Amino acid sequence: MTPEKPGTPRIHGGMVVPMSEMQTTVRTELGIDGRSYYLAQGQDLGALREAIEEAARTHAKFVDFVVVGNRAVSVLVTRRTQVAFSVETVQFDPRDTGDQDAPYGGAYDF
Repeated sequence: MTPEKPGTPRIHGGMVVPMSEMQTTVRTELGIDGRSYYLAQGQDLGALREAIEEAARTHAKFVDFVVVGNRAVSVLVTRRTQVAFSVETVQFDPRDTGDQDAPYGGAYDF
């Protein structure tokens, strides 16, 4: 993939939007045993990493976090669980607040 030059326009919703007008944010992907979870904005990554590390030191323990769409997820972490974090810059979505009382996306969100 070739890096874009500053100011290169992107297509958004069928319209060309100059990069200078597009808001972006950093999105964190959490991979657990080959399954990906995109974390909601506002997640405390340090606390999540500590919770995963603590769970891995025990026989098994659930770790809770919120994903994009403001949905809660609980994952059982053991000593054999494989975990990876990665980050990327994506277009900002004002709905991605981490508020579990305001979920969005999914099968019935049109």
